[in-house]
Amino acid sequence: MNLSNYLKLKNKIPSNVNILAVSKGFKSQEIKTIQNIGQNDFGESKFQEAYEKQLILKDLQQINWHFIGRIQSNKIRKIVQNFKYIHSVDSFEKLHKISNISCEEKKNPLIMLQVKFSNDPNKGGFNPELLILKWREIQELKNISISGLMTINPKGISSKENLELFKKCRSLADSLQLPDCSMGMSGDWQEAIEAGSTWLRLGSLIFGERA
Repeated sequence: MNLSNYLKLKNKIPSNVNILAVSKGFKSQEIKTIQNIGQNDFGESKFQEAYEKQLILKDLQQINWHFIGRIQSNKIRKIVQNFKYIHSVDSFEKLHKISNISCEEKKNPLIMLQVKFSNDPNKGGFNPELLILKWREIQELKNISISGLMTINPKGISSKENLELFKKCRSLADSLQLPDCSMGMSGDWQEAIEAGSTWLRLGSLIFGERA
């Protein structure tokens, strides 16, 4: 990991944009190193791997753990118990279950709803029209705080196409009066900032390539 690269990157990013360091596949010691210089938000996508790191790093009270992977229904309780933010809620059914479990666990996770703006069979997410139809029902769910939308663009598209899809996400978030957009990764973060992202999910740009 090159800490000077991280600091340079941080200086390039506007102050209203948060960096989420995607630490999946990296060791807890690497998380600790970067946390020492002020990075407190970390994204994990596999519950078991994340939980082991959480136990090792439990003394670092400032860390905010974000779940960013595909959510399996049988893991929802564990995710609710152990994550402050959940970025990847891709259906009403899962959101409803998160709400019910959050009530039982007396938790109130911050939620970003994953929305799909292109026909990519490899990605999950709400259909934008369906989300608008369900919005009133979603707002009535208890013990969750919906702070924004999350999207993942298909691989291999142009910079211009990335920008257009991110703009659709920002526009939908604005229409629902949601402040946050979790969009942009190591390959398309500049377009995401231009479109109005508030959370960038950056892995290799911070930690280097995964083994």
